[in-house]
Amino acid sequence: MSNKPSIPKGTRDFNPQEVVKRNYIFDVIRQAFTRFGFLPIETPSFENSDTLMGKYGEEGDRLIFKILNSGDFLRKVSDDDLKTRNIPGITSSISEKALRYDLTVPFARYVVQHRNEIDFPFKRYQIQPVWRADRPQKGRFREFYQCDADVVGSDSLWQEVELVQLYDTVFSDLKLRNTTIKLNNRKILSGIAEVIGAEDKLIDFTVALDKLDKIGKDKVKEEMREKGISEEAIEKVEPLFSVTGTASEKIESLKNLLSASETGMRGIEELEFIVNTIDELGLSSAKLEVDVTLARGLNYYTGAIFEVAAPSEVKMGSIGGGGRYDDLTGIFGLKDTSGVGISFGLDRIYLVMEELGLFPETVLETTRALFVNFGEKEAMYAMRAVSALREEGIAVDLYPDPAKMGKQMGYADKRGIPFVILAGETEIESNNYTLKNMRSGEQKTLDIDQLVNELK
Repeated sequence: MSNKPSIPKGTRDFNPQEVVKRNYIFDVIRQAFTRFGFLPIETPSFENSDTLMGKYGEEGDRLIFKILNSGDFLRKVSDDDLKTRNIPGITSSISEKALRYDLTVPFARYVVQHRNEIDFPFKRYQIQPVWRADRPQKGRFREFYQCDADVVGSDSLWQEVELVQLYDTVFSDLKLRNTTIKLNNRKILSGIAEVIGAEDKLIDFTVALDKLDKIGKDKVKEEMREKGISEEAIEKVEPLFSVTGTASEKIESLKNLLSASETGMRGIEELEFIVNTIDELGLSSAKLEVDVTLARGLNYYTGAIFEVAAPSEVKMGSIGGGGRYDDLTGIFGLKDTSGVGISFGLDRIYLVMEELGLFPETVLETTRALFVNFGEKEAMYAMRAVSALREEGIAVDLYPDPAKMGKQMGYADKRGIPFVILAGETEIESNNYTLKNMRSGEQKTLDIDQLVNELK
């Protein structure tokens, strides 16, 4: 007996209902991107390894899926590397390509490669899958979609303000209220590392700090010690673990801590502009919160950092994130081109909306009406109406076989089709159709024009 087929851990099949709901989220996000002036692009699912490696920090690099070279992939590997199990050397010899880890680095590559065709500032959005060799768990998958919006070619802080508004617009349109947009600035983190004497450990410091809400302060301190951050430095930074109050109060606390750091004070100035501007403009449903421990763990951020938390009644990780990267394109040879962007975590947004029951009932109404099949002659009569209704943009279908009425009605019910249309001998003689509402049981006899109006 053959083994039952399976799919890799961290990946999923989606049934029709799930795909329809996911497409609903895609459509809402895409419409918001368009309203905010972003233009769509697409990039390949895999990139050259040297495009991706070294751009996400040590932890990120470990999560990149490598693609084996075609054919005899061991041909370029030396016997010495095999004997000594020189993994970096072997990997570079047998794999020259990798699945993209996110959409931001490929976007930077795209900007540099096509810079003579782009009008700056360039506002792009991209909705495509990405892959990470992560440990699968609730809300964390190895294959998932990202929905990104970035502006490159402008260092204006109005772009950060607009991205906060974009988050608020999308979550308002999805009826996903009470989301929290967390905000910090990488310069503030650099300033903190500077004043506590841990400048040379900035990456280790921020990676550990970013885990505060996941593993708690004791574990964060333990990780910092393991990375060689001194006890004195940890003691100096500890008050940040429990900073509370309004955004303004948190900013004042930071000013006191970072008064001796020029970089840190620049970060506070940028943070203050965004907070004050959003306070004045207001948000529809989300709230903006300063989180001084937010780090995002990615090396390329240089300014504002964003992360969106789901409503508190749902246990879920972040459902969005992003930030400012002043010289991401510099790694590909285009210097001094600033950019800022955010990402929506579609899969987690889906899980949150499902748990809170936020999908509209009409989302699943992919087919508006089903014609009952009474036989060949009746099916031909029904198909003329099917064609006319489809031309009017109404989604209708004809049951393919002249099965028992109960079976056809049961099919419509299981599919969630709201109307059934009877086109039997009686209807043919009167050149009409009988429309049945599956919810109320009400029936109406209508001609084709009335049927179009009723179903519209």
